[in-house]
Amino acid sequence: MKFYKQEKERLVCLLCSYYCKLKVGQTGVCGVNKNIGDKIECLVYGYLSALNIDPIEKKPLYHFLPSSKSLSLGTVGCNFRCSFCQNWQISQNNNINKNNYFSVDEIVNIAKEKKCESISYTYNEPTIFYPFARDIALKAKEFGLKSVFVSNGFESSEVIADMKGVIDAMNIDLKSFDKNYYKKSLGGDLKVVCDNLINIKKNDIHLEITTLIVPSKNDSKVELENIVKFIKENLGVDVPWHISAFHPDYKEQDLERTKDESLEMAYDIAKSHGLNYVYMGNSTFENDTVCKNCGEVLIRREYFNILENRVLNGCCPKCKTKLDGVFK
Repeated sequence: MKFYKQEKERLVCLLCSYYCKLKVGQTGVCGVNKNIGDKIECLVYGYLSALNIDPIEKKPLYHFLPSSKSLSLGTVGCNFRCSFCQNWQISQNNNINKNNYFSVDEIVNIAKEKKCESISYTYNEPTIFYPFARDIALKAKEFGLKSVFVSNGFESSEVIADMKGVIDAMNIDLKSFDKNYYKKSLGGDLKVVCDNLINIKKNDIHLEITTLIVPSKNDSKVELENIVKFIKENLGVDVPWHISAFHPDYKEQDLERTKDESLEMAYDIAKSHGLNYVYMGNSTFENDTVCKNCGEVLIRREYFNILENRVLNGCCPKCKTKLDGVFK
């Protein structure tokens, strides 16, 4: 399948919602998809910048195959320019290490050998290497392995449609609810991200959302309440929301670390609006999953470790209410 189309003398890249119109020799905003004449080539196809085995909870996904291992991979490049990026060494870098080539079969075999239940496309923005991720995901399905996208949510509508039946779970960064901040400081477009979140949910892909709370950037009570209202009204109260603490990095070395009080404020706002599953990351807070019906603790966690999992056939063992997510 090709993710580009001809438009006069240019090729239009269909991977993300920038829809870069490229002349021969030009590369898109991401820095890694190039018009080479007869097609747009994904220059990072097969060339990894990172390959690790992570707990699925690190994505973070708390309602998707808990306590399982995920083979996690990324390339270089990104279509956003977040000043607080915590993987900036690879995301804001277009230098491809041609010595780090992995075929689709090699990646799937590593996942099988290491007894991973999924493969995660993460570390940098996976949308920009979707042709590679897609091929891996389809091969992985032959062996019962699931695929996970950790993304900024700026996929094209074409990619979102194609993901149905290919990608099993996604954690999307909803970085702010200020359209001007998105456009001027991050990249992309808030409305596109919101529309994509709605379509991902409609496509029956397991969805969790992360908001990195950055002091003075997106931590006002009004903005956090707007995020919560959007989740509730458009995605439902059962979509897990991860509120994560920022630590000084990349171009934001002078900002202070997110205070616990900011996380607690976001948590309280979410719970006051009825969100059932809210988790505070990069902190010392407990992040247990409790039954939305009876309050029974179902999954006890310590950081990324599962201390106890009492979910029985996807349900609360006490009141039999189904726990929202994928548990087998």
